[in-house]
Amino acid sequence: MRYIPTLSRRYSEEIVPKMMKDFGYKSVMQVPRLVKIVLNQGVKGATDDKKLVEQAQGDLSNIAGQHAVITRAKKDINAFKVRRNMPIGTMVTLRRERMYEFLDRLINVSLPRIRDFQGVPERMDGRGNYTLGITEQILFPEIDIDKIAKLMGIEITFVTSAESDEEGLALLREFGIPFKTKKS
Repeated sequence: MRYIPTLSRRYSEEIVPKMMKDFGYKSVMQVPRLVKIVLNQGVKGATDDKKLVEQAQGDLSNIAGQHAVITRAKKDINAFKVRRNMPIGTMVTLRRERMYEFLDRLINVSLPRIRDFQGVPERMDGRGNYTLGITEQILFPEIDIDKIAKLMGIEITFVTSAESDEEGLALLREFGIPFKTKKS
């Protein structure tokens, strides 16, 4: 028997029927789905210290459970002392089981560790996708605080197949992402 992540099972058993009812979809294939989660980390000071990029790559790989790649500059930027092809960050794209496992850990373990957490803002990108910025990588339990050279933020992008922001927001809400509640 093949392992199926909890959120993947929940999507097919609970979220799809609820969204079909709420949005009036006629087919299961019309229901938006989570396509991928992209973790991106720009490394400040990468121009001065090459080891920072390697450490960030190791941290991001531990968080994602998948090897992260080093991103390189596309062009020269003199003001930031950046040359073309210079390593400036790391990124990893999660799909299928690893995507659902990461989302589960993010919702149930990492976000609750934020002090005075009120929820994440509801800023969608206009195409049904959502980007969440986390200021410190130590929110994730996979990171050993004693081995960190520098605190760095992570940008997490949830890419959905939704046609609109409303559908994408509803999908992410159903998965359990704690959005801020509007004060009335």
